[in-house]
Amino acid sequence: MNEENRISVVINTYNAMQHLRRVIEAVSCFDEVLVCDMESTDDTVATALSLGCRVVTFARGEHTIVEPAREYAIHQASCPWVLVVDADELVSAQLHDYLYEQAARADAPAGIAIPRRNYFMGRFLHSAYPDYVLRFFRRDKTHWPNVIHASPVVDGRVDRIDARRHDLALEHLANDTVADIVRKANTYSGYEVVRRKDKHYGLWALLARPLFRFFKSYVLKRGFLDGVPGLVHAVLDAIYQAVIVLKVMERDKDGALSPDGA
Repeated sequence: MNEENRISVVINTYNAMQHLRRVIEAVSCFDEVLVCDMESTDDTVATALSLGCRVVTFARGEHTIVEPAREYAIHQASCPWVLVVDADELVSAQLHDYLYEQAARADAPAGIAIPRRNYFMGRFLHSAYPDYVLRFFRRDKTHWPNVIHASPVVDGRVDRIDARRHDLALEHLANDTVADIVRKANTYSGYEVVRRKDKHYGLWALLARPLFRFFKSYVLKRGFLDGVPGLVHAVLDAIYQAVIVLKVMERDKDGALSPDGA
């Protein structure tokens, strides 16, 4: 194989044992599997090593988000191309073959956004598909910003896999409970307030933004096809927007709000 077409898989971990073995086994045919661990206290590192992965450590320290470790990890990879996979995502054999085909093209893009299949209450969510994530790119053309939920910045053309190609989608194994989503909403909304330091909301936004988010999730993105899970997910989407607006209003009234929502 041409050295320029080689692909490293990068997996960022912290106490990620739940799905890790399946995730690593699904990418074992790539040229390198690199696990970047943030000082796990469970068997994550031992499992990765036993499955033949190369393991590097990113000191957890005071970090509460994974993005700083993303930037470090992709530049520790040894191959020109990098596929970033979360510790709860599966890569299909079809996606493996597709990415190698793309890397070998003379006119290959600098990055490729991949659709992801998400689940809730045990059911595939139409409203959360294709959920594009930019996870495949040239290592030397990519920077990952130190911002929660940031996408990598790729210098060059970025293509998207056709959403109709479900066989090429990442399979997201996470199946969050309502409690999980509410907990994450509190945490992530705190970071959203920091990101929206120049935004100011009033009562109209408190009504309109959650209502529009519900309409978008349940109607425009076809959540109604998903039965009760689709309805519940749309309601939770609306609640998340309401929490963001309320925290911005609270910030404007009382002063700065910490990113963790405290």
